[in-house]
Amino acid sequence: MIFQDRRDAGRQLAARLKHYSDREDVVVLALPRGGVPVGYEVARALGAPLDIFVVRKLGVPGQEELALGAIASGGVRVLNESVLRHLDVSREEIEDITERERREILRRERLYRDDLPPPPVRDRIVILVDDGLATGSTMRAAVAALRKLNPGRVVVAVPVGAPDVCDSFEKVVDDMVCVQEPEHLYAVGAWYQNFSQTSDEEVRDLLDLANGTLSTRA
Repeated sequence: MIFQDRRDAGRQLAARLKHYSDREDVVVLALPRGGVPVGYEVARALGAPLDIFVVRKLGVPGQEELALGAIASGGVRVLNESVLRHLDVSREEIEDITERERREILRRERLYRDDLPPPPVRDRIVILVDDGLATGSTMRAAVAALRKLNPGRVVVAVPVGAPDVCDSFEKVVDDMVCVQEPEHLYAVGAWYQNFSQTSDEEVRDLLDLANGTLSTRA
């Protein structure tokens, strides 16, 4: 089964999360940018607020699509040691990449949320949503950062993911929901008819549409 687009994937994912519907203690946090259209449909179906949780991949110099780790809001960093063992990347390069992505996190938080603080998550059920899991490094950084905020329960929910990666999350979150776990994932985008890039404008529009009061923009 191939999803039409991220919105279609979000609707199918929401069907697997019905047991979290209409609860006052549930919040949906989407990983921008691609996770936001998915998260919008999940939040709408569950009657839950939607916000973002910014996580940035740390790309290998010259091979940026290959992740050596990730960094999330709050400065939490996760490195993929198995990747680093096979690459000639210095610690100085890693720190330079980390600092660049840390600045990008701050820029995106201001862009998407303006100056408003993120929603409270302490003691709440937090559903972390993305458009898929390949290596899982980005989502692991999100989970690690979120745990520092003392949520009551952490749920990871994605439309598609590699089976071994989805299995690995069973040990670190309270609930793991994945619509499809193909034996040969290849790439997340291969499971979507339309996997065009999500723009900053679309992220802002969906957040405003979901919550109305998230920003003060006219």
